[in-house]
Amino acid sequence: MTLYQLKPAFQALLNPVMIGLYQRRVTPNHITLTAMALCFITGAVLILFPQPVLFVLLPVTLIARMALNALDGMLARKYNQTSRPGAILNEISDVLSDIALYLPFILLPYSNVSLGIIMLFCAVMTEFCGVLAQTLNGVRSYAGPLGKSDRALAFGIWGLALFVWPQLMQWNNAVWGVAVILLLWTIVNRCRSALGEEG
Repeated sequence: MTLYQLKPAFQALLNPVMIGLYQRRVTPNHITLTAMALCFITGAVLILFPQPVLFVLLPVTLIARMALNALDGMLARKYNQTSRPGAILNEISDVLSDIALYLPFILLPYSNVSLGIIMLFCAVMTEFCGVLAQTLNGVRSYAGPLGKSDRALAFGIWGLALFVWPQLMQWNNAVWGVAVILLLWTIVNRCRSALGEEG
């Protein structure tokens, strides 16, 4: 089970917000760009000031990003505002936002830069393989165990943990290593989905 399966319940909570945004003529692309800008700003702050105390910004930003990502999809489907440019923007913003938010972890003490870059590469590949499934069989794959929402939960918790207990930084590489394994597992599952197999 992944967090993606809880998406309908989350969307139901956001429904009144979606209606309000539509009434104010906010478009899905506006929301997508806002979410990406928020991630870039947070990532820039954490890169410029790589202090564990500031990583409390990460779970806050990730929750906001999750809500904004849900809202843009809801608006697009409910009010027939889907478009090819919007779909491209959505996929690109997801990848760039992930990089912006997770790159600062590499700058923390005890973090192996090479391992961190491998982790980021694997995260990008999971999204590529999800889109690849859609290209081949028409259905975008959200197979886990470490899709976008699950990464947000995992790294949000780790960011909060570093804020509360900075000494946990000595375990950074262990976390990156586990993340790489789970991301590779996710890549395999999404490739299997692209081939029409069970993920």
